Amino acid sequence: MHATARERFDHWRELIGRTRASEVASAHAEDFRAEMRRLELGPVTLLRTSFPSARFWRTERMARRSDAGMHHLTLLLDGDMALSRDTRHPTETFAPGDLHLLDGSDPFDLRAFASPAPAPSSAPSLSPERAERRVEAVGVDFPTALLPIPPQRLRTVLGRGFSGREGTSALLADFLVGLDRQAALLGPAEAPRLGTVVVDLIAAWLARELDAETALPDDARRRALVENVHTFIRRNLHDPELTPAVIAAAHHISVSYLHRLFTQHSQGETVAAWIRRRRLERAHRDLADPALRTLAVHAVAARCGIPRPSEFSRAFRTAYGLPPGEHRRLALAGGTAG
Repeated sequence: MHATARERFDHWRELIGRTRASEVASAHAEDFRAEMRRLELGPVTLLRTSFPSARFWRTERMARRSDAGMHHLTLLLDGDMALSRDTRHPTETFAPGDLHLLDGSDPFDLRAFASPAPAPSSAPSLSPERAERRVEAVGVDFPTALLPIPPQRLRTVLGRGFSGREGTSALLADFLVGLDRQAALLGPAEAPRLGTVVVDLIAAWLARELDAETALPDDARRRALVENVHTFIRRNLHDPELTPAVIAAAHHISVSYLHRLFTQHSQGETVAAWIRRRRLERAHRDLADPALRTLAVHAVAARCGIPRPSEFSRAFRTAYGLPPGEHRRLALAGGTAG
């Protein structure tokens, strides 16, 4: 039996309410189409939502009954949001790429607006369903006790919009989006560790905003730095001059300290080995991509930071058990590749 549109809305509202106690209303409730993915990372919950324009609010009475031990982080990917908290705080507006943090026991009124989709010039009009895109967002719900920052210090950042495009906020935003994309591939043993990394990145971002980096425990700072290094490497894999010295200089640390970080946080894998494995993984994926089938094998390797064909062929065969050209042929033919 298929659920009605109203039943879909009620079910989606119930899913939201499991970790974010609030009332929800939408002008689209009678014809509601939304998506949600929940990823449980130990005590941390990652939410990926896609929905039409809606309003979320929590009254003073609801706030008094709410769990004071939770905080909610939202990364807006598409659409716009307007947040009202109380008469002491001005209304904040958020655009795609912005982050904002809320206390799980504070009242609020949040309106989310889907961006209007431009109508093609050849079409006289679009139906209401097609005339509006969805609001897209990634949320993180986590116990306040996991943050190594006193709750009273967080009051100054609550409800404010912060750009997720540079520094530690960009690292956090990129990690959340990447984590959502890889959700289906994660094993249960990885979840708690990834939840710890998410909180460490949130703590590093907040500490930067609060000028409170010294409040972070050494372990949290190191884990955040490791993720920062990982992100830097992924973004620069194409550069054959990417070396431990370059990476260390970019993060204002010594090469010896960089090597110690990797020994402690990458299961003993060296920096060079981690870079090589990521380059080979990217080449393995690109060679199986039909959109890149006209690109020569050596050109794919060069795009991944391995400009010498003989070196690439030897490393690829060692990692996957067959030459790169054979892997491409089997993958594009729908066969079994390494």
